Order: sequence, then C-alpha cells, then structure tokens
Amino acid sequence: MSLSHDMIERITPLSDRVLLKPVEADKVTASGIILPDSANKERPSLYEVISVWPGKLDKNGQQITIDLKVGDHVISGQYSGDDVKVGDTTYKIVAFEYILAKIS
Repeated sequence: MSLSHDMIERITPLSDRVLLKPVEADKVTASGIILPDSANKERPSLYEVISVWPGKLDKNGQQITIDLKVGDHVISGQYSGDDVKVGDTTYKIVAFEYILAKIS
C-alpha cells in the first residue's frame, strides 16, 4: 500500500512515538561557504513535528507527557526511528527518547 499526501494527516503515532518531517539543512553557511551533501550525512537531522501522541503510561499507570507540539522543530539521530515514504518525502516515526533536542 502506498501512502498519499492526504493520508499523512491521518497518521497518529501511538504511545510515546512522534511523527517527524525532515527540514532541509542549510546548504550555505552564514559566511557564504557552500556545504556539499556529504557534509551532512553523519550528523543528527533537523525535523518538524507533524503529529504527537500525549505519551505512554509508566509502571504505576501515570501518564508520561511528551513536551512537544505540532510545528515544533527538533533534532533527532539520523538512524533512529522508522521511515514512512509519502510521495517524495520520507517522514520518520521515532520514540520520544530518541529526540535529542527541541529548538526554541
């Protein structure tokens, strides 16, 4: 089954998972140096949060909340999570613990 762009809005990650859309990294530095594609291959990647579930329950049945909302920008490891291809865009579903930072 292939996914269409209108289906991405209906994907709701479960438990502590977050649906992320990649954000293009700058190809040119502030000083004007052009970065080749190979320069960004091994670094963590920048993503936009598309969908997030409220969180999962801990061992005592208490809700562990996820401090993210749709539209937030985050940094996640390149090899974490699972890829979901929709059209030309590859989205990523990752566990909250694999999100390295939130960009304010």
